[in-house]
Amino acid sequence: MESNPSTIQEQSPSWLEITMEVHSVVPPPHKSTIQKLKTRLKETLFPDDPFRQFKGQPTKKKWVLASQYIFPILHWGPNYNLKLFKSDIVSGVTIASLAIPQGISYAKLASLPPIVGLYSSFVPPLVYAVLGSSRDIAVGPVSIASLILGSMLTQQVSPTGDPVLFLQLAFTATFFAGFFQASLGFLSRLGFIIDFLSKATLIGFMAGAAIIVSLQQLKSLLGITHFTKKMGFIPVMTSAFHNSQEWSWQTILMDFSFLVFLLVARHVSMRRPKLFWVSAAAPLVCVILSTFLVFAFKNQHHGIGVIGKLQEGLNPPSWNMLQFHGGHLGLSMKTGLVTGIISLTEGIEVGRTFASLMNYKVDGNKEMMAIGLMDMVGSSTSCYVTTGAFSRSAVNHNAEAKIAASNIVMSIKVMVTLLFFMPLFQYTPNVVLGAIIVSAVVGLIDIPAAYHVWKIDKFDFIVMLCAFFWCYFHLCSTWSRHCMSIFKNLMQITRPKTVLLGKIPGTDIYRDLHHYKESVKIPGFLILSIEAPVNFANSTYLNERVLRWFEEYEAEDPMMHSNSSLRFVILEMSTVSTIDTSGVSFFKELKRTMEKKGVELVLVNLVGEVMEKLQRSNEADDFMKPDCLFLTVGEAVATLSAKIKGQSSNDV
Repeated sequence: MESNPSTIQEQSPSWLEITMEVHSVVPPPHKSTIQKLKTRLKETLFPDDPFRQFKGQPTKKKWVLASQYIFPILHWGPNYNLKLFKSDIVSGVTIASLAIPQGISYAKLASLPPIVGLYSSFVPPLVYAVLGSSRDIAVGPVSIASLILGSMLTQQVSPTGDPVLFLQLAFTATFFAGFFQASLGFLSRLGFIIDFLSKATLIGFMAGAAIIVSLQQLKSLLGITHFTKKMGFIPVMTSAFHNSQEWSWQTILMDFSFLVFLLVARHVSMRRPKLFWVSAAAPLVCVILSTFLVFAFKNQHHGIGVIGKLQEGLNPPSWNMLQFHGGHLGLSMKTGLVTGIISLTEGIEVGRTFASLMNYKVDGNKEMMAIGLMDMVGSSTSCYVTTGAFSRSAVNHNAEAKIAASNIVMSIKVMVTLLFFMPLFQYTPNVVLGAIIVSAVVGLIDIPAAYHVWKIDKFDFIVMLCAFFWCYFHLCSTWSRHCMSIFKNLMQITRPKTVLLGKIPGTDIYRDLHHYKESVKIPGFLILSIEAPVNFANSTYLNERVLRWFEEYEAEDPMMHSNSSLRFVILEMSTVSTIDTSGVSFFKELKRTMEKKGVELVLVNLVGEVMEKLQRSNEADDFMKPDCLFLTVGEAVATLSAKIKGQSSNDV
């Protein structure tokens, strides 16, 4: 790794020559408080620099770009063709087969009428198709948000004792969830709040919620009539065995059969992605088959509960049911805030996951506005909280959806079901809905991901366990304590400072170009300093910021780089004291991105803990290469410059 300075000096250009001239440390240029505040607000609220695309454009072009930015459908719509339509038809019909039984099941999980679940699979996908930026997300109700919504509202209002009030509060909570989500993305662009939820936290939370959701299905799976409304393990199991005389062997037999069928179908699709349609069609097959069995053998008279008659027709308006006054307003706002955060986090995480697989970018702020407006419109059309569901989105992705139009196809199929096929669901047994929910939430328990967290970062694993047990014992507790202190720390952590470095002439010292005016850029090198630990709270921002530095470098005066195109991105990491699992993912993703652009990523001055974690994650021996690691920026630039010159000589 170390090189002979005299040799480097002889082979390198004059700007690499080193003298012993000492440069004194000078204070940074003076900036007023307004200037500092402006810079900070810009990096906090507009890290993606959305106005950059409007610079130098004529007025008409600016209006077109603005319309496409707000309504992504205007961007892909004019280029839509028959080939894309064929792919979206297949995807839309496939995810609709999954959305219909899941919509009914999740509505019952939220203690809402089953028809509301179908309503929520009709209008929100249409809104998302117009406003959303993800090609793969399939919109609809999800299990976690449904459980939280129902459990929080039932603490004060009984869905059976006062069903009208319960429905009003559910729609009102959905409105507040959407308002909160849209506000994060539109009014104050505080989308970084979502980044504060680490991957380890999400893994633990989802696993705990999956167990809670599964336990709640014991009522349907065992055929119990009198079941506890509490969510803890002990109360649920006590209630199940205390009412063992209500168990129905017909229900248990049907439950076991369909649950095994659903899990096998899911396993087949996971092992062979080309058979995605097996797991997608399995829930609908179970609904059709179980409905036929109940109707044929009159099992509703033998202890098997059924859905009952469902209302035909499209979504009725519900804006007159929104309650913005009265004693339950606080409950609606609190429920909306909690379900809004959970559903928004899941939706954005799903969007980012599939965008990463397909090498395109999802705009987090656009997603927040789309999901928020989707819920606000939904609250006025008899829908409850919806978001991008992982199970449906995975099916949509495997079905090779090309654009968001697959959501439109799904909505059309749900619309046809609402208009013509609702009587067919009258004899659908509750037990099959419980089996569908259990088979869906099993996928939320990600043991390989938990093991990976343990392997990379033990502290992250402890955080994951805390999230698991917190969710398990306090799923619906109020999120209010210490909010201001968390927000203060959040502002400092989620937007770390990155600095562009230049070389002070006559030395081997690299400093901030904006601080030391005499420092100069090195052709062919983009040298950046990351001045904070890299973790779950800032890894997304850092990835976007480094790529923006890259784009800004390429956008500079072409004459400046006429003789030397960008070859290396050097990250000076002396102030990166630690990284977590998300930080490791950041460096891996950034390296892959740079390689696709023909640029090599070089890391300089890694501290012990950071190097150790990166080495642990370097299982394929393709990341921590010796020729990409250096002790100082000077050594890196000198060695790599000599390497470039040697390659040029060989080419000649």
